[in-house]
Formats: sequence, structure tokens, C-alpha cells
Amino acid sequence: MVTRELPDAVMDRMEQLFDATIHRGPTGLTRDQLATAMTTCDVLVPTVTDEIDADLITNAGPNLKLIANFGAGVNHIALKAARARGIIVTNTPGVLTEDTADMTMALILSVPRRLAEGEKLVRSGEWKGWSPGGMLGHRIGGKALGIIGMGRIGQAVALRARAFGLSIHYHNRHRLPAVLEAQLAATWHENLDAMLSSIDILTLHTPRNADSEGMIDARRIALLRRHVHLINTSRGGIVDEDALVAALEAGALAGAGLDVWKHEPQIDPRLLALPNVVMTPHMGSATYEGRLATGDKVIANIRMWADGHRPPDQVLEGWA
Repeated sequence: MVTRELPDAVMDRMEQLFDATIHRGPTGLTRDQLATAMTTCDVLVPTVTDEIDADLITNAGPNLKLIANFGAGVNHIALKAARARGIIVTNTPGVLTEDTADMTMALILSVPRRLAEGEKLVRSGEWKGWSPGGMLGHRIGGKALGIIGMGRIGQAVALRARAFGLSIHYHNRHRLPAVLEAQLAATWHENLDAMLSSIDILTLHTPRNADSEGMIDARRIALLRRHVHLINTSRGGIVDEDALVAALEAGALAGAGLDVWKHEPQIDPRLLALPNVVMTPHMGSATYEGRLATGDKVIANIRMWADGHRPPDQVLEGWA
């Protein structure tokens, strides 16, 4: 059972290989539809928009043995409940790294240089031509970039940021090997609060889980200096949106670039009203190449499981 319409090539391949039921249309399954599907299918292919909670898993049919997630993040799946039922969960790591890093770098450039404001000014017809003081922003070369989460995406962002002359600082649960730190010219900060008080741009690349939920709260936002720009292409909920809005409205932060929100697609209207916030519709991984590669990984995981082998992208204890 596939809960969302995927690229045509992926859906065609799934229908060739499996007895596949694909929910086609602009929206996903309702909770009741999900519950019904999970009582009969052997394999469920959800996406990030499907909340596969413990109740759904507990009440799933006995045939459901694999949840093959279309995407890398699995915070929308109750992993402990799945393990208790003996249901394998897989994801699709790695295929969206470059796409998400590209989008992050685009926001890192867009917010300080006021690209969204400038584009709107041109479209409005109110632009009066070049002037020495018109649309002044801030250069990013020579600034300090703080990265929270130095996994695949964080490292890919660091490589791009170095080319733009940013110095790289990072906070991670575990320090990178010295050789990798040297390659990235990255400085590790064991203490997150200390890093926050010394950077110029902050970008988030950590999964949303119990440890990261609300990580960037009012107290930590207050540690950031007034000229700092905050970028989030990871998951909504990592940033306390009320605290972020308050800081932006008070001028305690210079701006933000957001591709994700806690209650998306609903967006706080206060954010919509702020000119120094660049917002994109959760499109960090939205490339044709990335979606096809994600589908290929889902299919590979299902085929490996169907052949009686452990899927290559099985989600293990560390994600709980």
C-alpha cells in the first residue's frame, strides 16, 4: 500500500514488481483510510506526511511486516511500537543529501542578501532604480556558520559554505574524526550554548526526536547575537516558533530562512508578515533526481525483504 502519489516511473515500477495499491491524488490518506490499509497490506509505503502512530501500528493486521518509508526522516513513525509488533521499518538515507544542502545554501545566501525582498520589490513595480543605499544586505564571506547536526547533510553544507568564505563551526552528539574535521576546516563545539553565542549564521541539520524537539527555544535564541540569521531545512518543531517570531519582531534576530514548520502546511501568520523571513514550501529535497532515487531505494528495500533478507536501510535502535 502506497499512501501518496509518487513519480510515475516509481509507481510504474512498483506495479510491475508487486501487487501494489497506490493512493493517487493531491492529498494523502486520512487516518481512517490508513488504519484500513494497515489491516490488510503486507508492506506499507508512507511518506513524511503520514503520522504512523502507536495506535495504528498496534491495530494493524497480522500481515503487515514492513514499513518502507519514502524518505529519510522517520520521526512520524512509532518505531518502538513497530519493534514490539516485529514490523521492520526502512528509510532512504543519503539520496537527498546534495539537494537539501543546495537548498540550505540558497537560503544562507537569500536571507542576508534580501533576495526575496528584492524580487518582490521588482514585481511590485515600485522599484525606482539603483541607488547607493538601496536594498543593502550583508555579505556572507568571512562570517562564522554554526551547524547543528554534522551528518551527511551538515557535512555537505559545510563543503559548500567553505567555498563562499564562511568559517565552519559545528555541534554534534559525537565529534567527527580528526581527518574529516581537517577536510571540512570545521571546529567542534561540545557545548551548544557556547557555539550559539559566537556565530553569525545558524543552520539546523538534526533529526526531529525527543532530544531535538524544541532545542532552539527562547533561552537559546537569546544567546544568538542580533545580526544572526537562522536557517532551518531539517524539521519543524526543532525551533520554538513563538520564540522565533518574538525575536524577529523585536529585532533580536536579523532574519530567518525556513523550509519547514511544526504544523505545516499551516504557517504562523506572524511569520508571513515579516519581510526578513524567506519561506519555501518544504522543497529542500524536491528534485526529480532525488525523488526517483528515493523510489529506487524503497523498491530495493521491499525486494530484499521479500527475498527473505535484511533490507539494506533498516532503521535500527539509534533512531528511537
